[in-house]
Amino acid sequence: MSPLNDVLPGRLLAMDVGARRIGLAVSDLLGITAQGIETLQRKNKRTDLEKLAKVIGEYTVTEIVVGYPLRMSGVASAQTGHVEAFAQGLEKKFGLPVHRWDERLTSVQAGRVLRESNISIEKRAQAVDRLAAVLILQSFLDHRAMQRANAETDPA
Repeated sequence: MSPLNDVLPGRLLAMDVGARRIGLAVSDLLGITAQGIETLQRKNKRTDLEKLAKVIGEYTVTEIVVGYPLRMSGVASAQTGHVEAFAQGLEKKFGLPVHRWDERLTSVQAGRVLRESNISIEKRAQAVDRLAAVLILQSFLDHRAMQRANAETDPA
């Protein structure tokens, strides 16, 4: 019989990468649901990667999903280039698959949800990046589940 780690997929870590903060979310072990974990205050590349290494180890992360900021038209922006460089750095440092996932409107959706929750503006500011990471990851997980379901029902 295989050990549990051979049977269950590892967790996915999602990131909403900004210039000052990185919102984080992880999946459950089955890759079905996303939960926000924390928001990292960015300092410098070395410190950011050290903090992320701790998170990756603590949650036994096997894949990373990075919110990919595109303009509403789908065209890359200056921020897209920064996030791409960051994603490449993650791949090099951790040797894990790093998926780029369209994050258009996740911050807007996160802000709307938080406004409707009637929490203070200060707490909203602290939570928006984490909630955006949750939305990015849940969207990715749902898409992956749909692809797997379609593959199982496709007679090809």
